[in-house]
Amino acid sequence: MNLSRRSLITTATASVFWPHTAFARTARQITWDDLIPPGVPYSEIIGPGQVDEVNDTWLPVFDENAVKLNDALDGAYIRMPGYILPWDMTSEGVTSFILVPYVGACIHVPPPPANQLVFVTTDKPWASTDLWEAVWVTGEIRHEMQSTEVAEIGYYMTADLMEVFEWDENG
Repeated sequence: MNLSRRSLITTATASVFWPHTAFARTARQITWDDLIPPGVPYSEIIGPGQVDEVNDTWLPVFDENAVKLNDALDGAYIRMPGYILPWDMTSEGVTSFILVPYVGACIHVPPPPANQLVFVTTDKPWASTDLWEAVWVTGEIRHEMQSTEVAEIGYYMTADLMEVFEWDENG
């Protein structure tokens, strides 16, 4: 038996006896800055804007850099932190949401630019009763511009795993 056939049989046999987690993909941990394409500074995705004095809010002006997405992330398996803005909820929890970079984004203030928002769906509902807590979301991310009544959203993610965010100084 040659080496490649032996490797194939060994791999096939191992997949029957070893748990599937032994072959799980390792997620690349990213930050919100990673959603912006290389070479585009954060300061160039939001223009100066204007103040709405009647409603006491700042109205940002986004330029074309606000919808530029990081091509290297399309199809990547990632882990990133953020806050949940619920979209679809059941009695079991949140099943789709917008992942935002700071608490309250899109609710009481103008939304962040499209390349700073991720629309997330999950088969396993997030059952937390504290939707103000930060979370880690792990899954595959894709480019997918979406226009909603809340905001323009640049990314779509299917979550495999969600966890409460806990600060780790070591990354």
